[in-house]
Amino acid sequence: MGEFEGIGDIVTSGLSAGAVEPAVGSGGARGDGACLNCRTALTGPFCSACGQKARVHRSLGSFLHDMIQGLFNFEGKIWRTLPMLAWSPGEMTRRYVAGERARYVSPVALYLFSVFLMFAVLNFTGAMKVDSISTKLTQSSAEEKAELAKLETQRAATIKRGAEDMALDRRIAAKKKDVAELDRVRNGGPIQIEGLDDTPAGQWLGVAALGIQRNPQAFMIKVQDAASKFSWLLIPLSVPFLWLLFPLNRRYHLYDHTVFVTYSLSFMMMLVIAGGLLVSLGAPSFASMLFFLPPIHMYRQLKGAYQLSRISALVHTLLLVSFAFVVSILFLMMIFAIGIL
Repeated sequence: MGEFEGIGDIVTSGLSAGAVEPAVGSGGARGDGACLNCRTALTGPFCSACGQKARVHRSLGSFLHDMIQGLFNFEGKIWRTLPMLAWSPGEMTRRYVAGERARYVSPVALYLFSVFLMFAVLNFTGAMKVDSISTKLTQSSAEEKAELAKLETQRAATIKRGAEDMALDRRIAAKKKDVAELDRVRNGGPIQIEGLDDTPAGQWLGVAALGIQRNPQAFMIKVQDAASKFSWLLIPLSVPFLWLLFPLNRRYHLYDHTVFVTYSLSFMMMLVIAGGLLVSLGAPSFASMLFFLPPIHMYRQLKGAYQLSRISALVHTLLLVSFAFVVSILFLMMIFAIGIL
């Protein structure tokens, strides 16, 4: 029972200012009129310099109390933040930048939480499960051979009519080449990159692709690990592009753009989580509909955060969508390069 005496100390300290302070070993400590963290003179229940409590506890009960308090504090903020992020992202971004920050989860905390939850959900639902590349190659080869058979049937009918179709012949020749390449790779042959076969880059990419082919699971584990570790790179990659939308406007600072980007990316992570859950529940058609939400969200956030007119917000949204596509490609190239290396 001694482990939980700290909870009693919290209660009694609130009931009576003259309560006897327990010793350090019995669950609580006070720094003789000075903050135990920064040694500033105490004038109340909290330090005026660093904000730490005047009285700290050293018990399991105190640890559990702090954990529950932190959880409910975050939960209270998250239920105010998520509705605003979904329906009024521009207004929330503007409020946070203006200084109204105690009400909402900070952009960085929300982003880290979203990234963690996204990878946890995708791994739990199996959405990131890697199928064997050899199986995919076999399926692709069968599909290509079926299309080749259809083309050859068309050519046979054309010849029977006494006609010629040079375009059809070229399509058949190209299809045969594709089928031969797929079969060669499927049987363990090296992957050749047209135009780069004899260059050092082409040979390196061929070797890398062959390694991926032979052990796709290990490659995808590396890619997933890189994506989770370096997900923060999406923020510095995105901020310069957003700045380009307002290069001459001195009303907005890099801080404002960073808050905008971080909240926007958090929402996109939430969409990925929702998509993974929908796919795992057997509703891929509903998951595909989420693809149309990012431009709408960008429009609403731009319009509200930067106080733009409808036309201006629409133009900025079109540019931002293009920039987001570029950032996505850059990020994917980086994590795939890390996975290959």
